[in-house]
Order: sequence, then structure tokens, then C-alpha cells
Amino acid sequence: MDFSSFSLAPAITAGITACGFQAPTPIQQQTLPAALAGQDVMGLAQTGTGKTAAFVLPILQRLLSGPKGRVRALVLAPTRELAEQIAVAARELGSKTGLRTVAVYGGVSKNSQLAQLRRGVEIIVACPGRLLDHLREGAIKLDGVEVLVMDEGDQMFDMGFLPDIRRIMRYLPAKRQNMLFSATMPADIRRLAGELLVDPQEVRIACDQPAATISQALYPVEAKQKTAMLLTLLAENAENPVRSALVFTRTKHGAKKLARRLNAAGHRASDLQGNMSQNKRQAALDGFRDGTFTILVATDIAARGLDVAKVSHVINYDMPNTAEAYTHRIGRTGRAQRQGAAFSLVLQEDQTLIRAIERGLGKSIERRQLEALVPCEPDQAAPPPRGRRPGSRPDSRPASRRPGTSARPRRQGRSQSASGPRAV
Repeated sequence: MDFSSFSLAPAITAGITACGFQAPTPIQQQTLPAALAGQDVMGLAQTGTGKTAAFVLPILQRLLSGPKGRVRALVLAPTRELAEQIAVAARELGSKTGLRTVAVYGGVSKNSQLAQLRRGVEIIVACPGRLLDHLREGAIKLDGVEVLVMDEGDQMFDMGFLPDIRRIMRYLPAKRQNMLFSATMPADIRRLAGELLVDPQEVRIACDQPAATISQALYPVEAKQKTAMLLTLLAENAENPVRSALVFTRTKHGAKKLARRLNAAGHRASDLQGNMSQNKRQAALDGFRDGTFTILVATDIAARGLDVAKVSHVINYDMPNTAEAYTHRIGRTGRAQRQGAAFSLVLQEDQTLIRAIERGLGKSIERRQLEALVPCEPDQAAPPPRGRRPGSRPDSRPASRRPGTSARPRRQGRSQSASGPRAV
């Protein structure tokens, strides 16, 4: 099957060709017929499976006819990185259509966004917090929206955005096409889908499994030896050299500190975490993409909505909170049919999580030992329990809290981020 099977307009086909895409991915094959017909869609798939084109192409096809210069499609995304990534894809795929797309998110000045909005746009890709700001100030009108897309629905919930999403719904017309995409389907997202979607076409594409192109290995380690273990992994692997590595830490402070230690050891590393300004985040992403940095040390802000081509390795310096988060993290490698490797440094306290991951995979992950570690000063202290560290907080908290707590997920509506290389 190729894209000609969907009878897309020549201007859209030209955009697809210009982007170098030849055959639709499985989620595009299963989603496009219903979406092009105007049906509501619920898609369950990991990032990197082609979800963006699965909803951008139907939007472009629909908006080719009808009024121009007014907002007719709205895409909601949880992070700046993902919002910008979707906007770039919409501009590139729609480069021959004359349709205009603007990304709206916090962390940057409103002025450039307002200037683009005044010139007239048909598609808005937005993070909820900044979008509500514009709506309250009257800078954006959504009464003409024909298509609403909510991407990464489960992450929206994890980051506490559902109240904002419900407020945004009040600005939308009742009659519209709706599409909801999510990597997982917890009960709260299922309830939202019930409210949002009408007789949807449901598509599931390996939503709980990492790509078969990713090899996985666990490295048991003591907390004080983690950095030495990481340096060893970066130095060894002659058969599969580390050309471009995404290293995950649990906290913002941990990402910054580890990047400094890697640079001191002679590596070209940068960090990516929520305390950075937008310009610094953009510089880190651009540097990782163009090879200025071969290592990007990041919190879970990079687990989704970040599509950097040719990441050879993902390394979990700290394990994540959930098995689902593990799948999202390692999915940053092994993309576009390339081979990738995912290494995890695991402590004794991580064993419960490891068992959950292996249950989801339906198999055991290989355990490996290194005979000798690269000498370095030992880490000063073991990391705190997941989700807590004096003076530092994770970039986002999961919706489900540990027993005995009742705090609501921390909202990040004013500090989402944009930028990120293209992914469709």
C-alpha cells in the first residue's frame, strides 16, 4: 500500500513526496480511511509509529476547501517539544496547500504568536496553558473549529491538564470531528474519550510493546558505582559503538549534574530539563541533533514528543516510575527500522519495577555484568526514592499516587516547551 490509496489531493501528495515518505505506517493505514471520512478516531500507539501524519493529513485534506484565515483545526499537546514537532510536520506536509499553522505554548513571549495569529491561520497546535491565556484575552477564537485532536492523552492526564482541557472545550463548537491519540488508556482517559468521541474508529498498534528493533539489557549496579558504570558503557561496546546516546535521569538536578560529570570525563554532553530557558532547551536539542553533543542527559521531558533521528542508545541512568514510562523512554531509539540499544542501570530497589516491565514484555531482559569499570570518583549518595529528592522535583508526576497520599498531579501548563526535530 502507498499513499495514493487514500485519494489525497495533489497538493497534499506533493507535500508527502517532498518529505520523503513512501509507504504509510500501520497506524496511518488503519486510521486514515476513517479520519478522511470525518469519523471520530481513537488511536492507541507509541510515539514514533507515525501518529502525527495520521491526523495531520486528514486535517489538511478537509481544510483545502472552505474558508481561509480562520482557525478550523486545533491540536492539543502536553509539551512544547511535541507541539512544535507537530506544527513542523503540519507545515512540511502542507507546504503546497497554502494552509498556515502556528504553534502556541508557554515559556516564550506571546508577541510572535500574536503576530502570526493576526495574519490568519487555519491550524493551531497548542499546549493547554498558553492556549487558555490567549482565549481569555480574546486573541484566539475557536468557534470555527471543525477538527479537534488531542495527542498523548495519557501524558495530558499525568501532567494534570484535564481541567484545562475541559475549560478549552467550552470555547469549541459542539459539532466537530474529534481524534484522541494515546500510548496507554487509563480509566480517566477512557472516560474522557467517552465524553469527547462519538462512535469512534478505534485503532491499536502495539501500544504496550517497544519496537522489535531495540535490544535491551540490564546492568545491576550499586548506587555509588552508577557513574563509573555509565562511563564504561559509553567507552566499550566495540560491536555497537555509542554514536548518539539519550541518558535518562529522574530529576532536573540529576540531569544537570550528570552532564557536567560527562563533560569533565571528555564527552560532549548537554542536559535537557524543565528548569532551562526555552533558548537553552532549543540549543541542547539542536546540538544533539547536529552532532555537537553526542550525549543528551534528560528527564522524562524527553521520553515523549522528542524525535531525534539516529539515536543509537538509550541509557536509563535512573529507572523511571512505571513500566509504561520505560517503554516510552527506550522508544527514542530503534526508530524508522534502525537498530537501537537500551541499557538500564538497575539497583536492588528497582526489582519490583523490573518484574513489571518483564511481565509486560512477556519475557526476561538479559542481565549483563562488566568485568571492570572506568575509574572515577564514586557518586556521593544513592538517589532518593523515585519521585522525591530534597531541593529537586521530577519534571512531571504520574496521576496515580502512592498509597497514603492524595496530592493531585503537579500542573505544568505555564512551562511547556517547544522545539524538537521533525517526526511524523
